[in-house]
Amino acid sequence: MASRAGAISDGALRVAGPPRYWPGRLLKHLVLLAVVAAALVPLYFMVVNALKTDQEYLSNPYGIPRDATLGAFGDALRGGELGRWLLNSFVISAASVILSTAIAALAAYPLALMRWRPGTWLLSILIALMVLPPIVLVVPLFQLTADVEQLNTYRSVIAIYTGLLLPFSTFLLVSFFRTVPRELLESARIDGAGHLRRLWSIVLPVSLPALATVATVQALWVWNEVLIAVVFLQSEDLRTLMVGVTIFRSRYHLDIPLVMAGMVWATIPMVALYLLLQRFFIRGLTAGAVKG
Repeated sequence: MASRAGAISDGALRVAGPPRYWPGRLLKHLVLLAVVAAALVPLYFMVVNALKTDQEYLSNPYGIPRDATLGAFGDALRGGELGRWLLNSFVISAASVILSTAIAALAAYPLALMRWRPGTWLLSILIALMVLPPIVLVVPLFQLTADVEQLNTYRSVIAIYTGLLLPFSTFLLVSFFRTVPRELLESARIDGAGHLRRLWSIVLPVSLPALATVATVQALWVWNEVLIAVVFLQSEDLRTLMVGVTIFRSRYHLDIPLVMAGMVWATIPMVALYLLLQRFFIRGLTAGAVKG
């Protein structure tokens, strides 16, 4: 009995010991920590310098502020330009995301859940469009927009953003819609629900995680996009935030805390959007699938 107990205790000690391949795991964690540091260091530099005065930044550009102040944040908004750029970006981003998500959901439903021969070809075309760089479309889109006299308007930029977002959004929703249980759709069909009713009452509630992911990715892309906003919105009153921040940085390049405060203002909406939609990533996993 004693020898058996000793053997068991020795086996337990061996199991509880360090992993066999701990050097590989250590290397993997070190690489991950390096990636996290590379992402957080610029954020740290931006936030801490936005809380400094210009004199404190010149004396200590990398350290924590001794006397933190929010003066730079107020100065960045005082001229009114930053607020106008924020509003422009919000209107364009919200309209583009809502339109592209709605159209992508309507397109993904037949491609994923209805049996029709052209569906495979259309999905292949969408995948091909995903690898097309937007820069090659700028010249023809500019000519088309000028011909219909829609330059310097919200409508033109929203339409362009919606079209550019559709391939990725539709492809992602098609992949997720295919995981919807067919039994739910068949039960709804037997109860007399049409395709739109099934999409609205079953597919979309079950697909909330995918919809939240699509909306977040779309909003981040539109919010940070510069090329199309520069080309198609040439009026100063219609500039988006990213275009305005570029001008803001060149205008106040000697006042680094003011520039950093402007960049923090530009970052806050997207961080808030992510924190808001993060709840739906988990809640949407079971929404609509059990309760009818």
